[in-house]
Amino acid sequence: MAEGLNKVMLLGNLGADPELRMTAGGQAVLKLRLATTETFLDKTNTRQERTEWHTVTVFGKRGEALAKILAKGANIFVEGGLRTSSYEKDGEKRYRTEIVASNILLTGRRGTDHGPGGPPPDASGEGFRGKYSERGQQTRQRADAPDDDMHAQGDADDYEIPF
Repeated sequence: MAEGLNKVMLLGNLGADPELRMTAGGQAVLKLRLATTETFLDKTNTRQERTEWHTVTVFGKRGEALAKILAKGANIFVEGGLRTSSYEKDGEKRYRTEIVASNILLTGRRGTDHGPGGPPPDASGEGFRGKYSERGQQTRQRADAPDDDMHAQGDADDYEIPF
């Protein structure tokens, strides 16, 4: 029997504040509403926008931690897989498809509402990317700032290419 691949990667903005609930067994379940917007040119070369809404679920301690720092408008990258479940409502069988997140990266914020995460690292409103220290603590770095690893000993042009 061949194995399959169920992988989803989304980059978008939270359309609402996250909802944290606990199961009867005491496990945390965080629900996120994520909007992904893409632009395209239609047949008349007019720029159009299409927004898709996704339900993202995060289980356990990761969900509890994210509930404290995420807010409406946050820009996040989600990695996970699709899961479809069914339920009955008024005698009719219904289906729901959601993304069960395995990894979430905070990529910055939109607009001027900075929420509990605080303001971006500079007044320009540009976002930040997280970088982890050796002790696992996340530090902030401007998204347009060079990585220390690449520029620690000079420009990238100074490196010899081994081929």
